[in-house]
Amino acid sequence: MSSDERERTGLYVESTIIMTTVRVVSPFVLTFALFVMFHGANSPGGGFQGGVIAGSVVMMLAFAYGIDAAREWLDVRVVAALASGGVLLFAAIGLGTMLLGGNFLEYHLYEQFLSHATAYGIELVELGIGGIVASVAIGLFFLLAAGFGHAVDSPEGES
Repeated sequence: MSSDERERTGLYVESTIIMTTVRVVSPFVLTFALFVMFHGANSPGGGFQGGVIAGSVVMMLAFAYGIDAAREWLDVRVVAALASGGVLLFAAIGLGTMLLGGNFLEYHLYEQFLSHATAYGIELVELGIGGIVASVAIGLFFLLAAGFGHAVDSPEGES
């Protein structure tokens, strides 16, 4: 295939097998990501690992259905909201204990309001970290997929 033909067709090649496989596997991978996030306190895993797995779901969809289609499906505002929500959740739980007179992320101070608050606090922090990591992984993937051609083609000062 010549470079002209490659430019006309693009890098994306539609495959029914890959699309069907990704359609079937994606919900299970996302469920596994949530499992890893929620069991991070008691077993190997946690928010970082679960977030990477959750971000890989978007990458699988992009490889199967095309990066442009995935970018249209998942708006950048959703990715930014996921990252912001994770940071806010983490900060709210951590700073809440400081407002109660304790140290940052001293979960047992919430026990006066809610039984098993320590477990819930850890799980919410893991969920927040997972959201942050997933959004960063997705954002980096989309940035790398966009390529560096626009930065090379236009000299500084021209757009």
